[in-house]
Amino acid sequence: MIIRRLEELNSNERSVSDTNWTSRRLLLAQDGMGFSMHDTILHAGTETQMWYKNHVEAVYCVEGEGEIVDLENDTVHPITPGTLYALDKHDRHILKAKTRFRMICVFNPPLVGPETHDDEGAYPLIRAEEAGARG
Repeated sequence: MIIRRLEELNSNERSVSDTNWTSRRLLLAQDGMGFSMHDTILHAGTETQMWYKNHVEAVYCVEGEGEIVDLENDTVHPITPGTLYALDKHDRHILKAKTRFRMICVFNPPLVGPETHDDEGAYPLIRAEEAGARG
């Protein structure tokens, strides 16, 4: 059984930040669940372009207001608490945070921990075995 508390993740290696967001990584590949789960906060007024070409992601909004822009067809979808979106086709998108925006995110394959977005807005694909070999 795995028990974690969000407040315990704010000051350890499971908390990763970028200019626009902070991701507290509740479950990672090394936890052996087959997916990773993150509690992510996007900062108010930010826009983040992403393309998870190596992962699929499901996102559930629990706080705040924003929108997602599907870059394939420029469709804009409002996101508010209680909304789920799933990037099942490795969709290129922009996430716009109108207010402080808190999401619960699930990735498959699971992240190993330190990933941040590259120039294309993707996370690199790092397997747990590779991460363990790195030390």
